[in-house]
Amino acid sequence: MKLNQYFNKFFQSNQSSGVLLIFCVFFALIIANSSLGTGFQQILDYQLGFENVDLKYPLSIWINDGLMAVFFLLVGLEIKRELVEGELSSFKNASLPIFAAVGGMVVPAVIYSIFNSGTEYSNGWGIPMATDIAFSLAIISMLGKKVPASLKIFLTALAIVDDLGAILVIAIFYTEQIHWIYLLLSVGIVAVLFVLNFLKITKLIFYIIPGIFLWYFLHHSGIHATIAGVLLALSIPTNVSKIKISPLEKLEHTLHFPVSFIIMPIFALTNTNITFNSGMVDGLFNSLGLGIIGGLVLGKLIGINLFSLIAVKLKISALPQRSSWSQMLGVGLLAGIGFTMSIFIALLSFKHEVDFQDEAKFAILIASFIAAISGYVILNLSSKKRRKRKPRSTRRISSF
Repeated sequence: MKLNQYFNKFFQSNQSSGVLLIFCVFFALIIANSSLGTGFQQILDYQLGFENVDLKYPLSIWINDGLMAVFFLLVGLEIKRELVEGELSSFKNASLPIFAAVGGMVVPAVIYSIFNSGTEYSNGWGIPMATDIAFSLAIISMLGKKVPASLKIFLTALAIVDDLGAILVIAIFYTEQIHWIYLLLSVGIVAVLFVLNFLKITKLIFYIIPGIFLWYFLHHSGIHATIAGVLLALSIPTNVSKIKISPLEKLEHTLHFPVSFIIMPIFALTNTNITFNSGMVDGLFNSLGLGIIGGLVLGKLIGINLFSLIAVKLKISALPQRSSWSQMLGVGLLAGIGFTMSIFIALLSFKHEVDFQDEAKFAILIASFIAAISGYVILNLSSKKRRKRKPRSTRRISSF
């Protein structure tokens, strides 16, 4: 086999993007805790952009708010396609991720509050509510065909609802000021996008340009700008013709490679730039660390599965096709990978307490590691029990 064929096989693999992302995490941790750490942080702090339009920010902000909006655009496209013509096209399937996400936000916040109510850490209740969509999808993608496509779609939808909930929490409880003019302009852009969809405009350029303005206005409104990617995705036309490839599918196909093998690795390198110190370890055993780890690992597991069980028993929702409750336990654990979104909320929660921020970061890292390993193991073991069953044909889901 020629060398370029090996590379083609690697880049087409479901697991490859996940392996690359995990490698970037460990590589970034090594850099951050070596002599190169200071220089790397200076690169991330380097200011880029244009001051005359209020778009001059550190490189790290451009990655987290700019590049990740493209990631959310791709995920939003995947979800819309499944809502219109795929696994989530029925109400029973589409409603389950919503119930699960609500449980996955409420129960972790309650567990954290039990540990920290009335303490100096009480403001951090939103930390364990978040799911890092990029890392959770990377882990489940590493399992390849061992996990049914419907379960990957479920986790994707759950993580999106979860992140939207976290963004709302940030906007309502952790944002010092909402700039209403920019927010109203954002609403106007969204209305224009859906009018274009209603008029059956199919050229992507007519959506991309307003989408850029939507990102700009949302960013300046005080709301996390990555939501612009999801809103833009929902407006892109799909199922226009059974013969031609729809604009949604065309854009989805275009974004697969750069998101999986460029944007996500850069995101991982940037956000795992955590320097360890002795105070971080001490923070694991106080109420802050216990609240974060308990909330992310146990809270997500209990909340997602409890609310899902209630929805299924009441016959409001249905389990993803070809999945089992043991696999749902694995998904519940993977949703406990809070990582970057949790770290972001921790920084907002303890703006003036650097020591609290460091303790929270380390607790989030440990909790996310526990959730990732245990979720992977449970999903892998549960798939072995179902391996003898004859697989049905399923829709293809992209690897993020």
